Amino acid sequence: MLLRGMSPLTFAEALLAGCRRVPRLTHLFLCVADHFEPDWSGAASSQQQQRVAHWVENYPRSVDSITDSRGRAPQHTFFCPIEVYQPQLIDGITKLVQDGFGDVEIHLHHDNDTAQQLTEQLCLACERLHHRHGLLSKDAQGNIRYGFIHGNWALDNSHPDGRWCGVDSELTILRQTGCYADFTMPAAPHPAQTRTINSIYYAIDDPQQSKSHDTGIAAQVAVEPPAEGLLMIQGPLLVTNPLRGTPRLENGNISGSQPLTQSRLKDLLRAQVTVSGQPNWLFVKLHTHGAPEKNSAGLLGPEMRSFHHSLRSLAEHRSFQWYYVTAREMAQLVRQAELGFDVPDLDALTWL
Repeated sequence: MLLRGMSPLTFAEALLAGCRRVPRLTHLFLCVADHFEPDWSGAASSQQQQRVAHWVENYPRSVDSITDSRGRAPQHTFFCPIEVYQPQLIDGITKLVQDGFGDVEIHLHHDNDTAQQLTEQLCLACERLHHRHGLLSKDAQGNIRYGFIHGNWALDNSHPDGRWCGVDSELTILRQTGCYADFTMPAAPHPAQTRTINSIYYAIDDPQQSKSHDTGIAAQVAVEPPAEGLLMIQGPLLVTNPLRGTPRLENGNISGSQPLTQSRLKDLLRAQVTVSGQPNWLFVKLHTHGAPEKNSAGLLGPEMRSFHHSLRSLAEHRSFQWYYVTAREMAQLVRQAELGFDVPDLDALTWL
């Protein structure tokens, strides 16, 4: 049952992760990273507008009365594709951000690209999103910062057939244009999957070689991040039920065919995505393509509410705190862990 894109070693690690017990923890951070593509399947402009309007109208009611340990509603981070930028669609999502339900970051699909074109496109997107829509954030030096998800999973030209990127120096360009972290992985069962799984780490770019994020340097308590590293925050990847019936791949995806059910909750925790040296803080980054109707129905319906209730019940039973966070906040919490915080400071999420 070796999955396409996974080496024997990676598959073995995913299998072992599925056999772990649910870990002891004190704090859990949950982020939903949405590859939000209203144009999915070549949708007409009217359908794209309807998809965005559906989210703007229904997301607040879908999370009504659901809160985390600090009384905050579930957060949704919309990674919007900049290659098909439409200001009126971004304006719709901005309404949810302003009302406190999430954030917007950058998603990109490209093919046969060049370093110069990529740099220009990312810089233009940052300017548009920040100055026209009031999105993205600035660091202490006044630089616009953004989180990133690569379309077609082909980060740093990692697709085996060379498609859907073209830029071997992509990690360097991301870092130089203000990217604070990449949230693309896991990709399995896609062949662009990295050997490194269930990890928070720093990838060091080799501009002459593709897939430099295949391995990296783990984020660690009391260790300064490498100056040339780009932070990688991965979601869970494990093979579940290895000893209890038919094995299943858990890759953190939420879709119409892979709803976020109560039965998946403990498997998500078994991945144990942490900062090295702080095992009591768990980072759970999920992903979805939330714009298509077949997926939004589950994300905005009773299945998702049931999952949130299950999370609350588990947290109360196991006595841990749980927090709904945006992608930016998750990256800043990684930094707090690196700095040795024993308790997260959710009221001081700044660029440390």
